[in-house]
Amino acid sequence: MTLADVAAASGVSVTTASLVLTGRARELRISEAAERRVRSTAQELGYRRNSALAASPRTGRSQTIGFVSDTVASSGLAGDMVRGAVDAAYQHGFMLFVGESGGDQVIERALVESMRDRRADGIIFAAMHTRAIVVPEGVNDGPAVLLNATAWTRSGAPSVVPDELQAGRSAALVLVEAGHEHGVHLIGAGPGAYDVPPNSIAAVERLLGLRDVFTAAGVEVVSAHRCPKWTPEHGYDATRDLLRHHLPKALVCFNDRLAFGAYQALAEAGLSVPDDVSVIGFDDHPVASWMRPRLTTIALPHHELGAQAVKVLVDMVERRGRDARAPMVHRVPMPVREGGSVAPPRG
Repeated sequence: MTLADVAAASGVSVTTASLVLTGRARELRISEAAERRVRSTAQELGYRRNSALAASPRTGRSQTIGFVSDTVASSGLAGDMVRGAVDAAYQHGFMLFVGESGGDQVIERALVESMRDRRADGIIFAAMHTRAIVVPEGVNDGPAVLLNATAWTRSGAPSVVPDELQAGRSAALVLVEAGHEHGVHLIGAGPGAYDVPPNSIAAVERLLGLRDVFTAAGVEVVSAHRCPKWTPEHGYDATRDLLRHHLPKALVCFNDRLAFGAYQALAEAGLSVPDDVSVIGFDDHPVASWMRPRLTTIALPHHELGAQAVKVLVDMVERRGRDARAPMVHRVPMPVREGGSVAPPRG
């Protein structure tokens, strides 16, 4: 069913029908009778308006991108990813339409179907936490990019993810360069690659990166404490348990919220950061800037992740139909955010 069919059945021009169905009847003084007739006819005929996303005759594209997130896009970290995507879409001449699923697979499929139905040129499917996902039906029906996620099973969609392996190396280098050769402990994961929270890509890759540098530098990791959840209370409990058996020189906390809990446990034990114990975290969560001293952390570049996902998707859209190979995994660097929580060991 087309707009021309609605116009003919309503007895008006295609232009008038378009103006009514895009909500501009009042400003252009189209009669109420004509407006009611067009809307009623469109409903009876089952017309679904796609004019706002209609393909350009010149490019064959609608210049729109669908962004489906499993987290409320207005939340802090997810919002940064969306803002990065919006900024990049604008620079490339595209509009971004955002939908939130709350992790509900039924809603995910409905959102993807809706984006495709409205002729979005491509879809970005985003996860708040880096993980392997089951790709919803419809994602692979056209150009698509997985953001902060990889496919659990085979998928034609490339992934844009933070470079967690290099992040682990960077964290270890901060401690090695500060002179820490002994008394290093891990809070959150380890010692083995399988001693991680379920389905956590970040934990595995951070752990591997840490081990690469520590092994090369001859640094022995004295202990590792796997936490089922990376929350302040688990960081607090793991650090208290550690202090019953060891007096650490440095703690590597697998995220900043664990580090926040570790700070509390160290303070209760009368230990100072960084004079007695150096602490480093990951993510550059807002809590890191409120810790005293400010936590040294390896930042998750949420804005850059969103921007890179758009860049990869736009490239796919523009080269559609041409034989071109592109990487299936795009890794975005995670920078070190210097704080005051790491110092050379004393004694």
